[in-house]
Amino acid sequence: MELELVTKKQDPSLKLLVILSKAYKTVMEQVELDVKSRGISLTDFAVLELLYHRGQQPLQKIADKILLTSGSITYVVNKLEKQGYLTREQCELDKRVTYAVISDKGTELLDSIFPGHWDKIKQIMHGLDYHEKEEAIVLLKKLGTAIREL
Repeated sequence: MELELVTKKQDPSLKLLVILSKAYKTVMEQVELDVKSRGISLTDFAVLELLYHRGQQPLQKIADKILLTSGSITYVVNKLEKQGYLTREQCELDKRVTYAVISDKGTELLDSIFPGHWDKIKQIMHGLDYHEKEEAIVLLKKLGTAIREL
């Protein structure tokens, strides 16, 4: 029993989890505040930003990439389509697949808000210098890969 306590004290895994969780929460709070200040919800922004930077996407891939359920993505896509920010296109090769495509109106919206949002992201991440950011990217990718292999 005592040996187990010593091991827990020597292994910083729990501390890393807590600090990583707190850092993520703090970053996302700031990102969400910034996006909301630009007149759009974080979820709507995430969908449009994905389409803006990666082009058309199958609806299921959008759900996977921004961590939403398929029911939630349908709701968000319906709303964005009604607002004219995206359209749906059926896949020519597989009619079961539907793509979301950012519209001209959606592109104009992202053209107007993304530069300021990018500046805010740089401001949020200012606590690390360039090399520390690069190192954090490598380490977090390594951690994610190891977790997926469990």
